[in-house]
Amino acid sequence: MKRLKLEVLKEGKFKAAALQLTLWVLLITTLLLFMPKSLLALLHLESWVDTNAHYIGLTLLLALAYIGALAVNLLLDEAISRLSERRINEMIEEKVRLLDPAERALLREFFLQGASVLTLPQNETPVQALLKAHILESLGNERHYAIQGPTAEYKIAMAARKHLNRKVLRLPSGEPSQEELQHLIKARPQFINGIAQVRKHAA
Repeated sequence: MKRLKLEVLKEGKFKAAALQLTLWVLLITTLLLFMPKSLLALLHLESWVDTNAHYIGLTLLLALAYIGALAVNLLLDEAISRLSERRINEMIEEKVRLLDPAERALLREFFLQGASVLTLPQNETPVQALLKAHILESLGNERHYAIQGPTAEYKIAMAARKHLNRKVLRLPSGEPSQEELQHLIKARPQFINGIAQVRKHAA
């Protein structure tokens, strides 16, 4: 992962340097082609520019083409990003409408525990389903237990938070009564208690 990030950083620096160089080339070639001849003569460049005007013009066109390609690529990336965000949002909305009891109970844990991050078993079906639907986001920090199996830290994805409320998660609107609290505890996923016990023994 660190190596990949380093390669991405190097690629970003290379692209920035290439763009800066291209902008300088564009500026210089534009000045050489459109600068008044009197000024070129003053700089002793008139003869050289007349001789190499064709190559200077070609260099200018290449610089413009490169910058144009970058602009098109940037617009395409933005369009793809917006399309991806829209698709993810649609997936989240669809999943929120079809949450099963186990998935809903799992999401309630974030609210019941007042935690933004929970350690959850990676192989549990509700965890995988919510991860696939972009409702949960993995933060890594994987651990392996002989009894419980692999776990990792998860949080509710930023894009999903606006879709989750007390009504969706079937939480009491105010302070829960003793009966409501017992019902919520009874509905908790079994693996939540299992993880707590495993971590307690590991400690």
